[in-house]
Amino acid sequence: MLMDSNRIENLLSKYWNCETSLEEEQQLREYFKGGDIPEQWKETAALFRYFEENKKKTLNDVAFDAAIIQNVQPQKKGKLVKLFYNSMRIAAGIAVLVMAVWFVRKEVRDTTPQEVVDTYDDPQLAFEETKKALLMISKSFGTAENQAKKLNMFNEAQEEIQKKDKSKNSKL
Repeated sequence: MLMDSNRIENLLSKYWNCETSLEEEQQLREYFKGGDIPEQWKETAALFRYFEENKKKTLNDVAFDAAIIQNVQPQKKGKLVKLFYNSMRIAAGIAVLVMAVWFVRKEVRDTTPQEVVDTYDDPQLAFEETKKALLMISKSFGTAENQAKKLNMFNEAQEEIQKKDKSKNSKL
């Protein structure tokens, strides 16, 4: 079938935009069945030939159909098997419930503060241990204060540099 290239170009444009009629698609299929296809449409012709070849293929395998039907149809099970499956479902549900309760209780125990219990019977010993703990905290605060002074000095130096940069930029 002979068609001019402008007509084919227009039909292909409509085809790719999903605007062709069934008759126009048939014209394209007929054209691309032929062997004298220009180089620019070789890939499109291969696509149309692929569609034609696969349109003819069918699945008439009786064994395949039987296997699918067998898998889809419910199989009859004995009462003992049903009882076993139902028992397993119930046991699984109970196991999940027990584990959930255990995890919740563990989380509650971990997040609840413990009761304060006196660890020293001798008040003098307790006083000495408290004094040691407070001295240790005091030393840590002293170290932290020194570090904060260094940071403050750094910030002041940085602000001074920024002021100098701004004054230089304003003079330029």
